[in-house]
Amino acid sequence: MTYQIDIVYFSWVKERLGRDQETIICPASVETVGDLVAHLKAVDSIYQQVFSDLKKLRFALDQDFVGLEASLGDSRELAIFPPVTGG
Repeated sequence: MTYQIDIVYFSWVKERLGRDQETIICPASVETVGDLVAHLKAVDSIYQQVFSDLKKLRFALDQDFVGLEASLGDSRELAIFPPVTGG
């Protein structure tokens, strides 16, 4: 069974992908944030480039910060962005 999730991109991630958001249809085998990133990288080489160094990215499910091991569960939105710095 498949399900869908909205992905929102920020900062240079948005710029490099050329979009600020999209809705992805995921196969049932995609259970975690890491699985979703791997799925995207397998779908299109642009994701391989943008997600090449996951240490430079942060993730939030339904506006809560999470790691790659976090279960997608019933989440509706995944945000992907670089770390925020202050000044």
